[in-house]
Amino acid sequence: MQHFFAMERLSVYNIAFKGLKEGVHEYDFHIGKSFFDHFEGSLVEDGDLELIVILEKRSSFMSLHLKFSGTVTLTCDRCLEPYNQAIGNEASVFVKFGETPSEEGDDVIWILPDENQINIAQTIYEYIIVSIPLRHVHPYDKKGVSSCDPVMLKKLEEYSRHESEKSDERWGELKKLLNNN
Repeated sequence: MQHFFAMERLSVYNIAFKGLKEGVHEYDFHIGKSFFDHFEGSLVEDGDLELIVILEKRSSFMSLHLKFSGTVTLTCDRCLEPYNQAIGNEASVFVKFGETPSEEGDDVIWILPDENQINIAQTIYEYIIVSIPLRHVHPYDKKGVSSCDPVMLKKLEEYSRHESEKSDERWGELKKLLNNN
């Protein structure tokens, strides 16, 4: 039952194309927390993104151009506190019809020939995720000071200083071997 409600929520991201005239059609979407809640184990906790989807429908093909910008809420790798990360991206995707999808790359969506609409929620999610930087840390302010939790930064400094004081003698012996060559 829960799966049904999740799919119903994502039906907002259905684009009906069967009755559309040939040409360019534009759709606007807002992406927030309820969108990311659907994707279990998501890297993103929350978000505030604006998405424009341009559907180009021709007699021989269909393509989607996605353009989004906004912020996503991530967990900082350094202090483990949530922060807002600005992101933006553009992507073009081709829509192909067929009974069995073939491996043609990440920029192709396969749908059955008798379908009359396409759900782009998974595609949106994937492009958002690849737009996120690999390193998740609070940004620095205009003065060059990290906006990480100062209490956590102090603890990290204490532990890293404490660890560097404990020198393992074996490393020193290994370094001597490197210097002899």
